[in-house]
Amino acid sequence: MGDRLNRVRRKFEPLLLRFFHAYFLVVRGMTLGVRAVVLDAENRVFLVRHSYVSGWHLPGGGVDFGETMEQAMRRELKEEGDIDLTGEAVLHGIFLNSHVSRRDHVAIYVVRQFRQDRLPAPNREISECGFFAVTALPEDTTRGTRLRIAEVLDGGPLIATWR
Repeated sequence: MGDRLNRVRRKFEPLLLRFFHAYFLVVRGMTLGVRAVVLDAENRVFLVRHSYVSGWHLPGGGVDFGETMEQAMRRELKEEGDIDLTGEAVLHGIFLNSHVSRRDHVAIYVVRQFRQDRLPAPNREISECGFFAVTALPEDTTRGTRLRIAEVLDGGPLIATWR
């Protein structure tokens, strides 16, 4: 069943992405998202696998009307990973996500102080999640995700675009 669902998702993924971004273009004009590089005490990074798009990603999502980027990041971490911040998040950078839309931007935060009582059970949005050593990231971790992790942990230069 899982393989069949993955094949269907991959088939319709480009159409779904175009639809959602066309919708947000009409509703918002410019889209703004947030993601977080959440690192535990062993410098493992928290990643999520969505049910509607392939690959492993940093947790995050869109910034809603009337919401700050930090509020959105905190909300998304709670929703996707049952993660509550216990300290300050640090803004790493804001990146143009032009492979999706020339109007899409993603703010990246670094989170090192947090509480997570347990990994959440899979749900309709997040099919899997967990902490991974940066030397053992899942094979299908997205390029943009790998770039942001390398920037944060290796101190590499920031690239202005998502990938």
